[in-house]
Amino acid sequence: MTTAGPLRALTSGSALEVAPALLGAVLSHTTPEGTVSVRLTEVEAYLGVGEDPGSHAHRGPTPRTSPMFGPPGHLYAYFSYGMHVCINVVCSPVGTASAVLLRAGEVVAGLELARLRRGDRVPDRDLARGPARLTVSLGIALDQSGDDLAEPPFDLLLPERPLASAAGPRTGVSGVGGGAAYPWRFVLPGERTVSPYRRSPRAVD
Repeated sequence: MTTAGPLRALTSGSALEVAPALLGAVLSHTTPEGTVSVRLTEVEAYLGVGEDPGSHAHRGPTPRTSPMFGPPGHLYAYFSYGMHVCINVVCSPVGTASAVLLRAGEVVAGLELARLRRGDRVPDRDLARGPARLTVSLGIALDQSGDDLAEPPFDLLLPERPLASAAGPRTGVSGVGGGAAYPWRFVLPGERTVSPYRRSPRAVD
């Protein structure tokens, strides 16, 4: 298991540095039903006030985004389209908002529990293929936003060394934040659990 020290050291940097370094990391979440672990294969970086028009924190803190301005290595969870919970790893020192959206991964432990949560007809590759699916498989709730990822019920095992990755525009982000000027989506090439890239019809290059 990782300790708070290595996680804090990594996540104290900008999300642009942290995002590719999280590829291959294994995030685990334990509930009364058991533990599910997901190896991360796809992430996206988001920066803060005035830096990133695609970020929730672009215009400053709100009650929802306050965890993005908090301690690094903590969780930022939010509702997407009013029905799905998506999760992020908070980065940068306190007061500077940035975060890494966890977009997809491979379930490497707790497969049966993940199937129970997602449905027994869902192919293994699709259990955590997409940010909402990943959150459901792990059993993470919206009210856990702000929790420390270095403390139970979480564990984040970092890869021993950075893995080769590919970068491109972020998925589904409108405006200039979804265009080619922000190639802040990072994936492990060739991984079957990486979700399909979908450009927003309102993205601007």
